[in-house]
Formats: sequence, C-alpha cells, structure tokens
Amino acid sequence: MIEEKATILVVDDEAMNIQIINNALSKDYHILAAISGEEALRVARRTKPDLILLDIVLPDISGHEVCRALKNDIETKHIPIIFVTSQNRTEDELKGLELGAVDYFRKPFVVPLLQVRVRNQIDLVVKTRALEKMAWVDGLTGISNRRHFDKKYEDACKYAQRNKRSICLLLIDIDYFKQYNDHYGHAKGDLVLREVAHELEAGAARPLDLVARYGGEEFVILLTDSSETEGALVAEKVREQIEMLAIPHEKSLIHQVVTVSIGVTTSPADGVKFDHDMLLNTADECLYEAKASGRNTIVSTDFRPTVTKE
Repeated sequence: MIEEKATILVVDDEAMNIQIINNALSKDYHILAAISGEEALRVARRTKPDLILLDIVLPDISGHEVCRALKNDIETKHIPIIFVTSQNRTEDELKGLELGAVDYFRKPFVVPLLQVRVRNQIDLVVKTRALEKMAWVDGLTGISNRRHFDKKYEDACKYAQRNKRSICLLLIDIDYFKQYNDHYGHAKGDLVLREVAHELEAGAARPLDLVARYGGEEFVILLTDSSETEGALVAEKVREQIEMLAIPHEKSLIHQVVTVSIGVTTSPADGVKFDHDMLLNTADECLYEAKASGRNTIVSTDFRPTVTKE
C-alpha cells in the first residue's frame, strides 16, 4: 500500500522563497503555495494541509494574524505552523510561539535543516493522528467514541457562541435492543450496532458532522451550523434508512424489524451563552418522549408528534 504524501502549505510573498522550498520538499510532500495572508486562510480552510510554513511579513495581513485566525477556527486549529521569516527579533519569535506555532526559524534558511525540521514535524503529525484514532474510535463500530464526542462537542459549543451559529444534537436509541440481544444473542447484537453506526454516518456526512457511540445502544450526532429543522430532517432520514434495512426483530413491540427513536435539539443562533449540559439534557428529554410516544419516531424541541407510529 502506497502512503499518501503529506501536504504542506507555503505562505510567502517572495516567489524565489517558494521555489526554493518547493525544490527542497516536493519529492516527499505535496506543496501548496499562497502569497498573501488572506489567500493562505482560504487555502488552509479549503485543503486542511498537514503543515504550514508561514512568513510573518505579508502584503496584506501579518503572519501573526494568519496564525491567530487559524488557531481560532475549529476547522484549522489543529494544523501545525512553522514560522519561516527574516524577522530576527526575539519578541517576534516569542509572539509566534505564544500564538501556537510549533517552531520558528529564520531566513536565509539552510535547506538540509529545513528538510529535517519539516520531516520531524510531519512524523509527529502522523504519530499523533494514529494515537488519536486509537483513543477516540469505538472499537466495535469503528465510529467516534464518547471521549471523542465530548472533546468535539466542547469545541463546537465554543465555535457556536463565538461565531453566533447554532449546533444541533441528535440522540439516537435502538428500540428494544435488550430484547434483541436476549433473543438473538450478543454477537448478532454487535452486528446491529455496526449496521446502525454505518447508516448514521451515511446520513450525517458533511465534513464537520460527527457521529459517535454514546454508550450501549445509544448514539449521538453533532451537526455544526444546522438549524433544528435541518437536524430533524437528518433524524428522519436516518430513522427511515435504518427501518429500511429490515433487520428482523421478532421481539420488537412495534415492528418486526430494528428501528430507532431520536431526540433532537438545537442551541441558540444569536451567540447567547448556553449551558452545554442542559443542551444534552434537552436532547435526552426529547429522546425519552420519542420512546414514550411509541418509538420509531423523532421528537425535537420544535416538533412533537401527534401520531404514534404503529
């Protein structure tokens, strides 16, 4: 299996510097370039490079401003940044590191030294991702686990409040799953959990959507920049898709196939600070109401079903 090359974004307004770095690194990495701060932000947000080599002096906004903007963005905050600059003041280096850069070196740079420092950083990125995957993936279903959800949920709440956007939570529970396990056995139950996880991921497939196993037969979907109406549409889509799998469930009291109940709620979209735990509790209350309403249905804080599915 051929490993995909890591991507490095070089931000410098001097074409000669970009060419030197490209010649030094393009054999081992995929190189992107930007000649201004605003262009760097656009490219970074679109491509999510593995590493950014960033000059401080740029024609529009400074490299420090670029670094600050990237570190304040939920989509790019994880990207490591190395300042490569002719600025030789200690305070410039200190400021860059305080803003979140992982390294700093000065022009004119020595190519072998550049290659080694970049290689070390890319190796660290690869190892960190491997460890994160091990720590944040549910071993049974292959989707995110509760720990990963908790981290992403905290980040999403901060993003929503800072940018006056809303996030939507969907709590999903497999109907009569204990009865399924008792009747068919835990091995078959594990297969159902995997099938449901797969359908949930297919139904919430935008880059910032997160599907996680919340615990036991419960799952959670986190939708960033989504209204409650949009969340309810996703919920109905996945509810229908899981029912259409037609997985036999003789012990279900509503259908003879596996189904799910879903609770949906959304945070305020005006930047008002909200209680993170309360939002989860509201989604849980909606899920409880969906189960009490007959199951195989959705309940949101904007919508209460009047007809129980039979």
